[in-house]
Amino acid sequence: MKPPGPGLPDGVIVRLGRRTRVTDDGHALIGGSPTRVLYLTQTARRMVENRTITVVDAGTRMLADRLLESGMADPVLSSLPAGDESQVTFVIPVFGRPAALSRLLESIGPGKRVIVVDDVSPEPRPIARIAARYGARLVVRSVNGGPAAARNDGLKLVTTRFVAFVDSDIVVGPTTVAQLLRHFADPRVALAAPRVLGLRDASGLNWVGRYEESRSSLDLGLYPAVVRQRSPVSWVPGAFLLARVESIDEGFSPDMREGEDVDFVWKLADRGWRIRFEPEATVWHEHRQTVREWLGRKAFYGSSAHPLALRHPRDIAPAVFSPWTMGVVAALLAQRKWSIPVALGISGFAAVRIAGKLSRSEHPLRVATGLTAAGVGASVSQTMALAVRHWWPLALVVSLFSRRARRVVVVSAIADAVLEYRRVRPDLDPVRFAIARRLDDLAYGYGVWRSAIRGRSLAALLPDLRRRE
Repeated sequence: MKPPGPGLPDGVIVRLGRRTRVTDDGHALIGGSPTRVLYLTQTARRMVENRTITVVDAGTRMLADRLLESGMADPVLSSLPAGDESQVTFVIPVFGRPAALSRLLESIGPGKRVIVVDDVSPEPRPIARIAARYGARLVVRSVNGGPAAARNDGLKLVTTRFVAFVDSDIVVGPTTVAQLLRHFADPRVALAAPRVLGLRDASGLNWVGRYEESRSSLDLGLYPAVVRQRSPVSWVPGAFLLARVESIDEGFSPDMREGEDVDFVWKLADRGWRIRFEPEATVWHEHRQTVREWLGRKAFYGSSAHPLALRHPRDIAPAVFSPWTMGVVAALLAQRKWSIPVALGISGFAAVRIAGKLSRSEHPLRVATGLTAAGVGASVSQTMALAVRHWWPLALVVSLFSRRARRVVVVSAIADAVLEYRRVRPDLDPVRFAIARRLDDLAYGYGVWRSAIRGRSLAALLPDLRRRE
């Protein structure tokens, strides 16, 4: 099913995102994903008051929808009408861990529609007893197929308008579903996901747990966002997903045992549906705290790269460069006396070229310079990530023979740790955070390379060179 046209109800308020800049006395907006410049007519400009648009008629509805779709704005959650929680069915794939299942069902609460899908647990009887105790419907698979296949089996039995896919190691907040349901007042929303935080128990967290609490792969941050490929929030984890049943067809790709949640999100985005990340809604995840389990999980996440590359070759690339940003990066990596002048020259040429496309701006060169600087910053950041995360085996080999390569790896490793520490402010000292950060990258990169070698393809490791600005 394809999404309908714009249909936000009257009274909904849409607020410009924190990354969206208002220029030219309100006539131009800069932001979104990918970054763009949107010029407003005089009529549209009057619709924006204090960085918000309130839907009151067809014109404000169209503008609000365009800003949401571009990633320049987000809906104000409290302005969206409440949904009907009785129209939600919880589908829980299970493989063992009966205690976690019991904790999850307790957090969901009584009187809810719940389907537990046992994916051939080693000890099925405790799963059956817990499902019966909480009044959940139990589906027992005959063959272990992984979470995607288990979720699909549960989806076939759903008769409500919405389905919540929940992993068994999750604890649901009392308002999580109600908050996420509000987003479905927008008829173009197919999926909404909460922020996933770390679950603290009586024993507290060790250093691995504290690192995960601040830098978990499942925690996508403090700010709401539209979710799609190549955006600041490009995916949401399958730990908890609330979906409009009519939009998701047959569900997840059953042959995928890793990365099935990313594939699920990207397929919906490719069909034109809107996916929302809502950090005001929260769930809690039981993070792994032993080093072995933690690193194993990071490698598992990395191993999804090759299966995703087969299905989404343009979206899985670890970095995206335009020709001019590639030139800037190449000049800086050369580490010669001429490197900085050449990088500045390329950047200046790019700024002039971009300014030529911004003739409707009052200050095209100023805007273009800002866009160019942002492009350079993003490219340098991606290059550092390649050196210490995706390409670290290659970077390590090259470093054995090149002093310049060693310098790049060392600077990237230190700069990345310092910047991340300042950004997330973890409950962990800088040294252990930096060690955990590097172990995180090593394990993830190992998973990527292992999947690429097994799949006999480097597609998941190759950057994407975009030839159009």
